Amino acid sequence: QVQLVESGGRLVQPGDSLRLSCAASTRSMSNYAMAWFRQVPGKEREFVATISKLGRSTYYENSRKDRFIISRDNDRNMLYLQMNSLQLEDTGRYYCAAGKDWSVHAYNYDYWGQGTQVTVSS
Repeated sequence: QVQLVESGGRLVQPGDSLRLSCAASTRSMSNYAMAWFRQVPGKEREFVATISKLGRSTYYENSRKDRFIISRDNDRNMLYLQMNSLQLEDTGRYYCAAGKDWSVHAYNYDYWGQGTQVTVSS
């Protein structure tokens, strides 16, 4: 069982930067691939970024690959998402997820946090 708690979301302006954090309660976070997903009301959860178990590989949703950076610290059981040059369309609730293998599909992840709200508005 893995419990995930996200933090760091808030109201920001277009062009700002923000770092989201996800704390994982598990004996060994390195057993899990991790990911960030975004959801807005009325729509399905969509993939943002994923990172392999040891952090050697990352993959991003195309529109965010040049602005976002996913990273992890397995010693501290922490996952991060550095978000730069934020745009209005980045608004949403961001969820941290853990699973056996990295994937762009939400159904491949077994554990989810409650999410943290990011609002980009001028």
